[in-house]
Amino acid sequence: MIRSLSRWFGLALLLAGLIGCSAMTAQNPSGDWRPVNAVPAEQGEALMLKGADVVAYFTQNQHLQGSPAIRSSHQGVTFHFANADHKALFDKAPTKYLPQYGGFCANGIAYGIPWGGDADTWKLINGKLYIFGGAASRDAWLLDEATNLQHAQRYWTEEVAGNNSFWQRTKRLVFRVPHYQSGEQLAKAVAEAKAKKP
Repeated sequence: MIRSLSRWFGLALLLAGLIGCSAMTAQNPSGDWRPVNAVPAEQGEALMLKGADVVAYFTQNQHLQGSPAIRSSHQGVTFHFANADHKALFDKAPTKYLPQYGGFCANGIAYGIPWGGDADTWKLINGKLYIFGGAASRDAWLLDEATNLQHAQRYWTEEVAGNNSFWQRTKRLVFRVPHYQSGEQLAKAVAEAKAKKP
């Protein structure tokens, strides 16, 4: 057991070196809202969702890429917008438009793992924005949305929010939650559910 843990933590340190400090800094900005699904941008900024316009999901019901020329900052994170109206809406009430779980894949957060999240795979649930790591992750989430939402909210609140994304991810990849299912198990469950539908 100790040897296995040592191997995992050695791998974690190696990955940290490969990922680089700028990615870790972008995902773990200095503000109170962290970790976030951000990438390093100009002048060391943490750019949310690779520049996706978070307001467009609410106003246009679609994923739109924002422009670097139209930007705002919130809690140490930079946001890009497709137009000035979206920027104004965000500036007036930023928390209304923030993606849940820092923009990480909601299905991953249901396992306590802040990882992934593609801005073009999303869902609005009760007026809140949830991002997923692709269609397969969203499909797995939809198998039991209510339970997954409960798990995600619990792990975000109790473990992930305010912590370092890299260390939380490493911890939960080694010490998995009791209800953990691999990508293969989830894909099988999704395929079975689709096969049952007429």
